[in-house]
Amino acid sequence: MAFPENLQTHLASGTTTLCRAWVLVRRDGETYGFTDHDNDLSFDGFVFKADTGLTANALEQSTGLSVDNTEALGALSSASVQESDIRAGRFDGALVRSWLVNWADVDQRVLLFKGTFGEITRVSGGFRAELRGLTEELNQPQGRVYQPGCSAVLGAEGCGFNLNQPGYFAEVAVERVEKGKLFSFSTFEGFDDRWFERGRLSVQTGAAANLVGVIKNDRLSADGRTIELWEELRAEVAPGDLIRIEAGCDRRAATCRLKFDNFLNFRGFPHIPGEDWLASYPIQGKTNDGGSRRSIFGDPSTPVFGG
Repeated sequence: MAFPENLQTHLASGTTTLCRAWVLVRRDGETYGFTDHDNDLSFDGFVFKADTGLTANALEQSTGLSVDNTEALGALSSASVQESDIRAGRFDGALVRSWLVNWADVDQRVLLFKGTFGEITRVSGGFRAELRGLTEELNQPQGRVYQPGCSAVLGAEGCGFNLNQPGYFAEVAVERVEKGKLFSFSTFEGFDDRWFERGRLSVQTGAAANLVGVIKNDRLSADGRTIELWEELRAEVAPGDLIRIEAGCDRRAATCRLKFDNFLNFRGFPHIPGEDWLASYPIQGKTNDGGSRRSIFGDPSTPVFGG
């Protein structure tokens, strides 16, 4: 690693005043600064606190494409990282940057690591977080998958649908909640039964603010509406907290066309042959040109694929 000239000169002097500085930026924008020096530091618009106890194992970085591996250790403190925030998942995927700094002159510094928090585990009196380098993205799936269902996320760039349109979202106050995943409303009208299934529920206010859950069931009955999440929210949701509920999509072509009128942006292949067709074998007396004539696609006498 090449050090800046001013820091290299400091290192060559034989007497150094070095420390490490860390910054965490959560996905909701909340920022935390730490340093292992005994006084606070400030640079790049961040304040690095000295009393937070965040440390790190030696960085194992490579010049190739392998993923960097290291860990960050920290103490749970009401003044910095709270256990409730870790349990709620607010630090999952947080951006991490680490510098080697001359605390006597913070302009003399070098960025050692840039990546994200991976798995976070609870240890005695604190936490241990896996640090994932920038090359971790190479482990993610690339390209498109050829499948009947849509590959886009509803409301995201690939989909292009605006979920802020009337009729596709609702902001309501919580009436009753059980186990952080079952929400019941005595009056919640204006939307069809199961309209929100596979949609998102995001908490706007309260202790669980900014947490998001995926809707498993949405049932409308004479007693009102019940919405169930796949997993419980990892922070307390209380009656009166404001939540936003968004319409769900099952990724089928018919849903895209009829429910959202967005078929031009459909990112799937609804007429791709199924596994039964791919596994079929030639039969004497029938046309075997690779085309599909199954009635599920229309008139059996009209080839859809080839022929």
